[in-house]
Amino acid sequence: MITDDLGTPVDLAAPVRRVVSLVPSLTEALFSVEPGAIVGATDWCTHPADLDDLGVTRVRGTKNPDLAAIRALSPDLVVVNKEENRELDVRRLRESGVPVWVTDIETVPASVASMERLLEALGWARPQWLVEARELWCGPLPPVTRTVAVPIWRDPWMVVGARTFTTDLLRRLGWANVHADHADRYPAVDLADLDAAGADVVLLPDEPYVFTADDGPEAFTQTPTELVSGRLLTWYGPSLVEAAALRS
Repeated sequence: MITDDLGTPVDLAAPVRRVVSLVPSLTEALFSVEPGAIVGATDWCTHPADLDDLGVTRVRGTKNPDLAAIRALSPDLVVVNKEENRELDVRRLRESGVPVWVTDIETVPASVASMERLLEALGWARPQWLVEARELWCGPLPPVTRTVAVPIWRDPWMVVGARTFTTDLLRRLGWANVHADHADRYPAVDLADLDAAGADVVLLPDEPYVFTADDGPEAFTQTPTELVSGRLLTWYGPSLVEAAALRS
């Protein structure tokens, strides 16, 4: 029997034809391979932009999915992520007979391997973007060219810390996260400490907190800021190919 990223056996009859995705990255990635198979997605699943027009049912959020709506879709599989989704929801779905596949991703190479494993379980082909992602991201680490800090929330301020996909992606771009050695994955930090952390630049993504030109840069007096796409820093799907262009 096949097992997911946590080593949990998942009983599937491939190829899988009906999938509910509770992770925006996975929604985009799986839709790029078998668009007709995605029958349910969260309200936060924004790519591709025409999911609603294509008849995909919204099943609320990543932390509060509508389990009854998911069951009503009769999915062959629900895909989730250890970090983004709740173990309680996974357990309740499994107890009601719905197969669930859990991904566990902390590095870019792990995201590539995880997607390859999932697609094999689904019985689906490997898309070209995944082939390119392996070539672009799974080689030796480049030299560090600058140091960065990456807030993900404000009031209270929180940043990307250790053992995260984003920190690994940054390092593979040649950018060292000044909070990479913090004990927590997403620590809360004092704004003054963040501004004085010694980063060359503070990267302000547009998700999960929507930093904008008028909301974020004004808080920093010592460190330059740059607005960046949160999708390019945090999603592990077709965006990986786009994110590689940040090296230039």
